[in-house]
Amino acid sequence: MQKPIKEWNPDDRPREKMMKRGPEALSDSELLAIIINNGTKGKSAIDLSKELMELAENDISKLVNLDAATLRTVKGIGEAKSISIAATLEFAKRTKIRSFGELKMFRSPEEIAQFFIPEFHAERTEKFFALLLNSSNQIIKRVNISNGTINASIVHPREVFRAAIIESAAAIIVLHNHPSGNPSPSNEDKAITRRLVEVGEIMKIQVLDHLIIAGNTFYSFAQDGLI
Repeated sequence: MQKPIKEWNPDDRPREKMMKRGPEALSDSELLAIIINNGTKGKSAIDLSKELMELAENDISKLVNLDAATLRTVKGIGEAKSISIAATLEFAKRTKIRSFGELKMFRSPEEIAQFFIPEFHAERTEKFFALLLNSSNQIIKRVNISNGTINASIVHPREVFRAAIIESAAAIIVLHNHPSGNPSPSNEDKAITRRLVEVGEIMKIQVLDHLIIAGNTFYSFAQDGLI
């Protein structure tokens, strides 16, 4: 049985880690463990948070859409904990939506990159997003296309443009992160970008840029003249 969190090395405890290194240093499960606060007999808060993440297929964007009743299907998550978790995640979701809504106009790759750098700072897996814009270059929606290793086998133009068609988007900006910290595009990144641009020309939905976020830096296909 895993030792209770209070018996862990202080540098490994979520609360202490957050105080010393900031929230960016914590995994999704560790952040969730702080919200859960206390575990149960035989399960630490980390154990419960990992089970909740598994319930959401290890995708925090799916977790925030689960209601309190669904959260309670994890043994050890009762009414009080489920309500606390659901309320906290809803608060965070509303804050994110409203702050993102303030970025109304696409002004530069730097502006987009600086918005996402804090979010990707502690990510250990690659995530691929599409920002959907209207004809005035206003960002109308952000869509999570995939989680995991970005390569030609899991990122397809149809997934990107399906969302664009549903939202009647006039243009798209795609972006993903490189956990390695190296912003240079891989051959797969270049191939994905070429396909997206080609399909966009056919669909009459312009791909304005493909941004790669890596640590505190980024790479822009548009700035490099590749879009």
